[in-house]
Amino acid sequence: MGSPATLHLPTPASAAAVSVLAADACLLDVRPTDAFAAGHLCGAGHIEPQDFGRRRAELPPRDARVIVLDDQPDRARAAAEQLGAMGYAQVHWLEVSLADLFGGHGDQSPAVRLWRPSPFLQRLLPLLPRGRVLDVAAGSGREAVFLAMHGFDVECWDRAPEALERAHALAAGHGVSIRSRVTDLEYREVPEPGQFEVVMVFRFLHRALFPWLERAVAPGGALVYETYRQGQEVHGRPTHPRFLLTSGELSSAFPSLSVVLHEETEMPGGPVMSHLLARRPLIPV
Repeated sequence: MGSPATLHLPTPASAAAVSVLAADACLLDVRPTDAFAAGHLCGAGHIEPQDFGRRRAELPPRDARVIVLDDQPDRARAAAEQLGAMGYAQVHWLEVSLADLFGGHGDQSPAVRLWRPSPFLQRLLPLLPRGRVLDVAAGSGREAVFLAMHGFDVECWDRAPEALERAHALAAGHGVSIRSRVTDLEYREVPEPGQFEVVMVFRFLHRALFPWLERAVAPGGALVYETYRQGQEVHGRPTHPRFLLTSGELSSAFPSLSVVLHEETEMPGGPVMSHLLARRPLIPV
């Protein structure tokens, strides 16, 4: 249940502006692969515009500041406009040739990873028990691949086979593997109880699944849940109460688990979110 793609107009950035903005921005080089390999700006990622859809999981988050780089400013602008049409709100394009930028062709290291998983999951990484992970409604698999990159055995479930294909491609691009299953979770095709050391759900809400998710957590295992709550409807989708938690709801949704961390956050302009880490005791209480 992501926010809708809204048209945002990108803005030009001078060479001087890029040097200032780069510290807090994602640098996206959109030149052909051979040109990028021959030399690029240090810290740049690389995706060609015709691959934005196919490699959507590898793009930065939509709330990130992105600077589009190319040797031809018109191509940089066109790629920036394409990102704006995909819902990116803070997009800039280099208004001069990348070749004119100091160090613009000076680096030959691999492309920087532009995508990131949920910051909440990144924070929790040291707290998660090792073992099998179930990512429910995994989508394009950023969170799943992130854990696979850290040695977890990850299985992804989603109703959309094309999303799982992107997840597998993302995993392969980072030298890891995941397993997947196409399943319609709203029809209760749910895991067997106690099979997973980590069960995680991001940006998905189907309350009828709560008891099954709870039972899927193995003794000593953890449930990680992050999704939208009431107030998000002011900023964009989802807007229906069916897909929005009430304040405090997540902290009491899984009574057999112990709440380790529960947070409710609201960023200016959205999203409005709830976050939960809960554990099943090793010995039933």
